[in-house]
Amino acid sequence: MTHPQSSHVREQALGCLHLGSRMYGDLLVRLADDLDAGGPSVAVLRGHEHDPGPSGLALRLLGSVHRLVLERRAGALAAFYPSVGGTWDTEGWPVFRQLLADQPDAVREWLDRPPQTNEVGRAAALTAGLLELGTRFPLPVRLAEIGSSGGLNLLVDRFRYVDRDGSVGPEESPVVLDPAWTGRPVPSRVLPSIVERWGSDLRPIEVRSTEGRLALTAYVWPDQVHRLERLRGAFALAERTPYVVRRQSAADFVDELTLRPGVLTVLWHSVMWQYVPQPQQARVTARLEELGRAASEDTPLVHLYAEPSRRTPGEEHRFWVWAQTWPGPGDPVVLGRMAPHGLPVTWE
Repeated sequence: MTHPQSSHVREQALGCLHLGSRMYGDLLVRLADDLDAGGPSVAVLRGHEHDPGPSGLALRLLGSVHRLVLERRAGALAAFYPSVGGTWDTEGWPVFRQLLADQPDAVREWLDRPPQTNEVGRAAALTAGLLELGTRFPLPVRLAEIGSSGGLNLLVDRFRYVDRDGSVGPEESPVVLDPAWTGRPVPSRVLPSIVERWGSDLRPIEVRSTEGRLALTAYVWPDQVHRLERLRGAFALAERTPYVVRRQSAADFVDELTLRPGVLTVLWHSVMWQYVPQPQQARVTARLEELGRAASEDTPLVHLYAEPSRRTPGEEHRFWVWAQTWPGPGDPVVLGRMAPHGLPVTWE
């Protein structure tokens, strides 16, 4: 019998394979087969049979298991997880399945929380945008972010970015984004001075806590070690760089946004807009337009974002990087295109 979730799980398997995770692609195909066969995964997902596809149930389950591995609560399964030094192969599936059978309640602990990542690679899109905008507004930057998660992308000036022309940013940074950019060269090789950085999230994660670091690490796919290395480097930078992430909706946060003379105010977000209810989206847009009418060359405003979107109605969704400036030409313009996890950003 076909389980109500198995088709969603198979779709997620294809998505993981497409984004470079052979481990999760393999695991999810086998998980879907186990659901249809009435295996132990059925009991784990009881009560979630009709969760909608966009809720990411498969990733929630995988994140919960990864958390058990990171906490050394998954026994022999750790030998197959590259995130803790193991190697994934097909022998890992029976061990994974046995964990579902032996510890269903432990796996279920995280099924009610959304997968939450703080993808550091997406900082490449933000930084390229800041380098582009700096030629128009050569001012210090106030950086505000909605959907911040743990706020790690507020640390963009602390990362090093590598492209065909060399690198930008601190040479000693523990976060290296390589390759950061392709396409036309970025217009400047000097990062702006960020004088203020703050963000908001409905469920902010405190990355300076063990619990917060565990949550963000668990939702990174275990065989994508480069992403894990970037995340751990960003954790180290967060320990010594002050910033604030408020527990606040996007609309409430932007309602409080103001302009300041002598600095460029930048509102940034990435891969979160589709989760903002339409009435809140309208409030954010209206507030930005209100602020934009008050903006000047001395108090400029930029809305910079990388979201799955279309440039024209007939196009497929891609992760376009957009910027709208006040004062400026009016409508948002496309600056480039980002890979789903950030790298590389193709600058146009």
